[in-house]
Amino acid sequence: MTPDDAADHAGVLRVRDLPPGAADALLASHGLLLHVVDDGAPIPGSFWGEPEAGVIAHHVYVRGDTPVHSMLHEACHLIVLPDERRAQVHTDATDSVIEEDATCCLQIILADALPGVGRARLMTDMDAWGYTFRLGSTQAWFEQDAEDARTFLRERGLPYR
Repeated sequence: MTPDDAADHAGVLRVRDLPPGAADALLASHGLLLHVVDDGAPIPGSFWGEPEAGVIAHHVYVRGDTPVHSMLHEACHLIVLPDERRAQVHTDATDSVIEEDATCCLQIILADALPGVGRARLMTDMDAWGYTFRLGSTQAWFEQDAEDARTFLRERGLPYR
């Protein structure tokens, strides 16, 4: 991320903005371990590079400056996978369109479990960060075009509303 990018994304919620233990508890409820690395340190398993979250098997890696949406997104990549596939993940979780859509849908849903976040705020941050959906916004996609993602989640016993 360039200094200009950082300025553009200054209002996006970061992991350091969450109450202590909130993210750990949410991820643990889905069989994941959250690791917070030191500020300025490389983030293991980060596909996009710092400050984006990283994933390796059942582990999600973040720094204090990692956006909450990134932490949730990478965690949800692991959550939507069966355990045997999850164990094989290192950096790049999937190339499946439906798994990507389900990941985006689930990260929005799980945002409600984080104090001070919620789905409306997460969708605003996703738009600010540059997520793109064919209906023009994260909210429009989530409300009008994510039925295939919800079906995928429902079939796997995951939250879908």
